[in-house]
Amino acid sequence: MSITRVGVVGGTGPAGKGLVFRLASAEVQVVVGSRDPQRALAVCQKVDSGRSWKRFMNGGTNEDAAECDLVVLATPWDALVPTIKPLKDILAGKIVVTIANALVKTDQEFQPVLLAEGSVAALVSSLLPASAIVSAFQHIPAGELLDIDHDLKLDVLMCGDDVPSKLLTAEIFGRIDGVRLLDGGSLAMSGAIEAMTAVLLNLNLKYKTRTSIRISGIEA
Repeated sequence: MSITRVGVVGGTGPAGKGLVFRLASAEVQVVVGSRDPQRALAVCQKVDSGRSWKRFMNGGTNEDAAECDLVVLATPWDALVPTIKPLKDILAGKIVVTIANALVKTDQEFQPVLLAEGSVAALVSSLLPASAIVSAFQHIPAGELLDIDHDLKLDVLMCGDDVPSKLLTAEIFGRIDGVRLLDGGSLAMSGAIEAMTAVLLNLNLKYKTRTSIRISGIEA
């Protein structure tokens, strides 16, 4: 399978927009999707014309983004179901990368939400049985991705049941400078990563920083 375009459904939010910028800067053709295509177009237009990678970005609807070869679901977890349902047929047979976490913020901290399916990734898989679901980027701070002038040094844990889909996902996102994707196992492992993200966010709050993960002992 050849990946020539990546679509980001919900690409106008912080995490989605950060991935759009990073992929475009790696010279990957990206379609920014939104319920409001004008918002998606605005994301592209607001990029400084001096950025040579601006030409790799295009704005459109979520349907436009879903037509791409590989599709990222960047909408918040509690909006995924109504977002995905009308895209089910378009996404059939494609690699779909989910980056959402089921989290809530109390007065004092972030806490994981225990979904009946076990994880957001498992929920997406149940809604898109004809798609190859890969989970990734749940634990990466959106601000880190959006700070395009800041060099990245990140390990991204990736889960999924289809090995070729994980390899393609790793190849595409591995083009981003400073990003290394590591195979974290089957889709069933996504729940542990999603829950761990709450801990990282709490560290961010306590220490006023942007935490990321770096795995030692793996040369890749």
